[in-house]
Parts: sequence; structure tokens; C-alpha cells
Amino acid sequence: MSFYVAQFLTGLASAASLFLVASGLSIIFGVTRIVNFAHGAFYMLGAYVAFTLTERLSGALGFWGGVVVAALAVAVLGIVVEMLLLRRIYKSPELFQLLATFGLTLMVQDLVVLIWGPDDLVGRRAPGFRGAIDFFGQAIPSYDLFLIVLGPAVLGALWLLFRRTRWGILVRAATQDRDMVAALGVNQKWLFTSVFAVGVFLAALGGALQIPRDAVHHAMDLRIIVDVFVVVVIGGLGSITGAFVAAVLVSELNAFGILIFPKISIILVFLVMAAVLIVRPWGLFGKPEEPARKTPGLSVRPWQPMSANQRLATLAVLVAAAALPLAAGNYALAVSAEIAIYVIFAVSLHFLMSVGGLASFGHAAYFGLGAYGVAFLAKAAGLPMLACLALGPLLGLVGAAVFGFFAVQLSGVYFAMLTLAFAQIVWSIAFQWVSITGGDNGILGLWPAPWASSPANFYWLCLGVTALVVGVLRVVLFSPFGYALRATRDSALRSEAIGIDSKRIQWTAFVIAGTAAGVAGALFAYLKGSVFPDNLGIPVSVDGLVMVLLGGVETVSGGVVGAIVFKALNIWLVSQTDLSKLVLGAVIVLIVVAFPKGIVGMLESLQSRRRVPPSSNPAMLASRVGGAE
Repeated sequence: MSFYVAQFLTGLASAASLFLVASGLSIIFGVTRIVNFAHGAFYMLGAYVAFTLTERLSGALGFWGGVVVAALAVAVLGIVVEMLLLRRIYKSPELFQLLATFGLTLMVQDLVVLIWGPDDLVGRRAPGFRGAIDFFGQAIPSYDLFLIVLGPAVLGALWLLFRRTRWGILVRAATQDRDMVAALGVNQKWLFTSVFAVGVFLAALGGALQIPRDAVHHAMDLRIIVDVFVVVVIGGLGSITGAFVAAVLVSELNAFGILIFPKISIILVFLVMAAVLIVRPWGLFGKPEEPARKTPGLSVRPWQPMSANQRLATLAVLVAAAALPLAAGNYALAVSAEIAIYVIFAVSLHFLMSVGGLASFGHAAYFGLGAYGVAFLAKAAGLPMLACLALGPLLGLVGAAVFGFFAVQLSGVYFAMLTLAFAQIVWSIAFQWVSITGGDNGILGLWPAPWASSPANFYWLCLGVTALVVGVLRVVLFSPFGYALRATRDSALRSEAIGIDSKRIQWTAFVIAGTAAGVAGALFAYLKGSVFPDNLGIPVSVDGLVMVLLGGVETVSGGVVGAIVFKALNIWLVSQTDLSKLVLGAVIVLIVVAFPKGIVGMLESLQSRRRVPPSSNPAMLASRVGGAE
């Protein structure tokens, strides 16, 4: 019994740290509606800065002074980020905000390695809490007991701050109705800045307080951000009390899951998250969200099928791509095959987002399921390559059919978070079901058949399948089903009023997109000769989002262009510099801020401006009228 009590206390200590970070994210989202993926980066920076201050300036500041100053320093950095970056995208769709903060995360990862090095850093023990206390025969670190007391204390302080101060009342009012607060004369810019600073301070404080318990390393941000998102979604976006309750729930599940359900311990929190979202979409203590902001231009400009000139240009590009093996070497062909595979993946997600208006944060699940489908058929059943390529993606289809049924019942950020939960469940199964999937060791030896083993032949295979998938999705786009899906995206009520079953249409689109992603995963398995749980991971899903937004989510060909540019740039940067994440993150931030319509959208805008004669330009006509008067 004493062992379980000790385990429970350990879970409460972890919950305190998790609550500090999650409460900051919840506060930021509640007021600014920013889904801040960079929150984990601020947590990591808090740990690194605190390590430096407590080691180098311990005489001047002491341990506790170093922890507080580190959190304040990172909060100041958060203010700079909010003023220079986030103020520009407050009115943008949540997806753009998430992408911009993800780019910021990539930059911080390389900057941390550049400043502090790649090695783990072990901090000192907290003064006054270096020993352990005997608790029913179990030694409990005194620092853990300090954290257990700190969690409720911070919750109480936040309650007083938001209930008993003028600033807190304004923040709560902005959470309910930001437009009304602005109408009353409150400066929203500085209110948002102060809220962001408080949220970042809490995240950095959570990271700084982890020094006595954990080593400081450059992967802390991605490790914590997943748990934080789970906590915030379960508790309810914008609810501090919900964040506290969910932090305790998640931490205790992690503490006892390994003891009671060792086979599915990683899966438990995501199962709970999925169950909460299905039963109560806005979380345990949250409130129904306001309608999600749509991508600019997505529903305004009607899409048109390709003209004759566009068909000829597309055919010329395909012919040039098919002739690539005549001039390129084996490495270039391998890179080109990988780019072609990711074109399929990006186009499948682009179809779901642009036509369906459904932003999936877990699209890698179906990419990975397609890869595992091939691996199971090739290794267990011994089927030939063509049969594996034809049947393997069906596993992605099944996964999309099951998960999509529940996901399409939600919308906006909650839809996105449920897709993320399902993707993490699949990743957890692949990681822990070692007897079937090989776990972290993966499944090896998936080599192409002799007829496709040469780089040129495999490239031609990938190019042909890519052209086929892109063509099929384009046909679906301009089919009656595609128009019904667009109607559902633009107005679910109107579409249902004319007899369109919106949920069935969205579910079908989800299955189509998941199957296409499974095709990409099947080819990827043969390209790499192996399958690992990483193929299902969050970075792959985020890569897909980056490709779509880079090309232009409101365009027809944005997924194709975005995948080509992103993968080519990513591969080239990795080969040219050790700071590839820093450069790539800066490019992502620049695109979100300066070119929100993406590459294709920007080119189309330039072309449309050139086509408009000066006499039909409203601004020019107005100036002429004013001059005549």
C-alpha cells in the first residue's frame, strides 16, 4: 500500500509542473485564441536559462533567485515575440497561428543547441530540499513535496489574480467578448501582450523548476508540448481549473498506467482525451467555442477546371519529370522519388483542408498505417510488391474510416485535437506492440521487387502513382461530390436544408484523404526499406501542414507546389548547414506573415492584378474621379 501512496505523490509532483505549463497555454488561448505550439519552446528556454543562472551566478542570485529571474527573462522574450510576430496574425485562422509558432519552435531548437551545445545538462539540487522524507516506509523526495504544495498555491494565486484585480476582470471579459472590451476603450494590444507574458512566465517557471528533477536537453519542448495539449484539451481551452484537474488526471494516469496497464501505458492519456472530446467536445470545464475563422479567400473565389493552356503546361511538366533519369544521378533520383511521395501526402491533406475545411493535426496516422500495411503483407504474408502496394493502403483506409466517424462530429480546433489524439494512439500502439510492429526497432528489409529496384525504375513508379493520385483527387474535386463537400464546408445548415448529409460527406472525404495518405506511406516503406513508429509521429503531420500552407491552402495546386518546395528546401538545408531548423523555421514564419496565401496564391494574385486593365481598377477610378472634381 505504501508503494502506491508514494506513486500517487510522485504523480502529484509531476502534475504541479505540468499544470504550470498548461495553465500558461490555457490563459493565452482563452484571451488571444492563439494555439501556441511554441509554448514548449518557452518551457525549454526557462530550463536552460535557469541552469545558466543557477550555475554561473549562483553567488549573486542564489538558486531560487536564478529560477525567478530566468522565468522573468523568458517572459520578456515572450513579449518581444508577441509584439513582433503574433500581433500580425491574431485575426488569422488558427492553423496559420499554429504554423507560425511551430516555425518559432524549430528556430529555438537550433538556437538552444548553438548556445548551450547538444549535451544534456544536469542541474543542482534545490537548497533546503535535497533530502527525502520517510512516508509509510517509502522515501519521498522533499522537492516533490514542495511541488505538490506549489501546484494548488499557483492555482489559488491565479484565481485571486483573475477574480480580485482589475486586470484579471478585463482578461476574463476579453475571454468572453473581445469586441465588447475594445468598444469600452480597453487597449487590446497591451492586454494581449500582458496575457502572453503571464502565460510565458508560467511556462518558463515550470521549465526552471524541473532542473532538480530532470536533465536539461534540446528535446524538452516537443516532449512537454504533447502532454500540455492533452491537459488543456481535456480540461477545456481557456479554463485554469480545468487545466489543474486535467494535469492531475494525466499525471496519475502516467504514474499508475505503467503499473496497472503496462502494455498500453502510453496510450491511456490519449484514450482519455479522445473519450472526453467525443462526449464533451469543449473539455471538462470549457465552453463551446466561437465559429472558427476560415482561411481567407477559401470560399470567395470559385475554382475553375484547368484551361487548355494549363493542361499543356501540366503535360510538359510531367514529360520533363519523366525524363529526369536521363540526366540525374542515383542520389537525385532517390530525393526526387521522396518528393513525389510527399506530394501524394500533401495533396491528400490539402484535399481535406481546402475542399472540406477540415484541418487534421494527425494526418501522419494514415501515412504510417499505409507503410505498416505494406510491411505486414510483405513480411507476414509474403505477397509480391504490387499486391502489397494495392492492399497496404487499405489499412490507412480502415483507420481513416474509424477515426473519421468520430472526428467529423467536431469542428475547428477540437476536430484538429481529436485527430491528433487518434494519431498519437496509433503511434503508441506501434511503439509498444513490439511483437507485431517491432516497436522502436521497426520492421526492416522491405526492398522493392527486382523490376523496381533501380533508382530510375522506382522513381518512375513513384511519379506514375503520384500523377494518378493527384489526377483522381482533382476529378473528385470537380465532381458533384466535391461541390457538395464545398457546400458543407461553407454552410452546413444550408447544405443540410437542400438535402446534403454533411457528416456523411465529410466522413467520406476523410476516408478518401486517409486512403491517399496510405498510398504515400506504402511507397515510402519501399523507398526507405523499413517502417518505424516515427512514420506516424507528430513531426510528419506538421510537415504535411507546412507543405499545404506553403503552397496555398485556398488554391487547387497548392499541395503539389508546397510539397516540392518544402521537401527540396528541407533536404538541401540539411546537406548544407547544421542549422537547418533555424533557417527552415525562419522561412515558415516569413511565409505565414508575409505570404499568407502561399506560393501559388501569391502568384495567382500577381497574375490577376496584371490581367485587370487600369480603367477597371476601383482605386484608380476613384483617384481619377477625385482629380476631375
